[in-house]
Amino acid sequence: MAEQDEALLARIRAMEQAIGEIGTTLDETSTCRELAAFLARRLGGSVVVDLAAEQGVQARRAATASTASEPYPSGRTRTAELTAALAVSEDEQPFGTVTATRADGVPFSAEEAATVHHAARLAARHIGHARRLSATEDTALHLQRALVAEPGRPHPNLEIAGGYLPAGVRTLVGGDWFETVRLHFGRSLLVVGDVMGHGLDAAVDMNAYRTALREVAATDLPPHRVLRHLDSVVAEDDARRPATCLLVRVDPARGTATFANAGHLPPAVFAGDGSAALVDLPVGPPLGTGVGGYESTTHPLTPAETLLLFTDGLVERRGEDIDVSLARLAALRLPPDPGPHQVVDEVLRRLGAHRAEDDVAVLAARVRARPTG
Repeated sequence: MAEQDEALLARIRAMEQAIGEIGTTLDETSTCRELAAFLARRLGGSVVVDLAAEQGVQARRAATASTASEPYPSGRTRTAELTAALAVSEDEQPFGTVTATRADGVPFSAEEAATVHHAARLAARHIGHARRLSATEDTALHLQRALVAEPGRPHPNLEIAGGYLPAGVRTLVGGDWFETVRLHFGRSLLVVGDVMGHGLDAAVDMNAYRTALREVAATDLPPHRVLRHLDSVVAEDDARRPATCLLVRVDPARGTATFANAGHLPPAVFAGDGSAALVDLPVGPPLGTGVGGYESTTHPLTPAETLLLFTDGLVERRGEDIDVSLARLAALRLPPDPGPHQVVDEVLRRLGAHRAEDDVAVLAARVRARPTG
């Protein structure tokens, strides 16, 4: 009885150790390496983990570990081998296999076999979770990119470029977005917005804001009245998240841009010499509060200038005052005559937007110069 109790305690200790050492990240390759290392230490000899591939494709060697001087027996010596499937249960398709080998030929005991199977099931559970999470993230990211990548088309007299970057490979998408709406008399409405939060809920709310904006903008109201109407519509739905939003109505014929701001950061204008300046605007409350109080202000915009609208992820950095963040943008000096595409590319690169802690959406626009002669 004492031997049985000791064996049971040893198995429990092995299970506890496996739980603490296998599956510490959401990366399946790391999980396979942790599985191989754990079993190699517990059993001695060498351990390999192979992940199954699609039909007709050879399995991938995901991890190896060994405590022997010759990690892979040559086959000329007597060996002991034990293989277990990477599956949570016997009735499901395994993710692969784990194989433990001893070159000295000492057979694996029942307790050691139980340890291998337990560790393999544990690893399979983590691999399955990682793959399901990855599929969910891919779905959310594709949704966000599809929504952001399909803005309306401005008039041909306006050249635009936009971009969207998620906040890291493992962060669910947020509510950052941009839009362009064609208005009467050759004018175009440019929009950038940011719904609070991340994930599919934020993306759904973002799409709702975007749809409502298109409907309101079609009435050709001044930008501040568009915001006022949009704010009142959204405020009626308690489930809708608040959002910041910046509208710019560009009139190429007059060479003007009319702005209205709902709690958003100010845009920047890049001059023909590549220097940047922030546009000083009155700021109203975010959308969805029902407070209103939005104002419009008009500034000149020449064909030599490129306007940049952006969400806060482009400039904000943890622990840094927002004025410092905006000053970094304003201090940029691009090559002369930067067009929308160059402005987007250079700003994203120079401000390290690919490593930003929040989603980033940017929209740049420049009035096309009229042909002369």
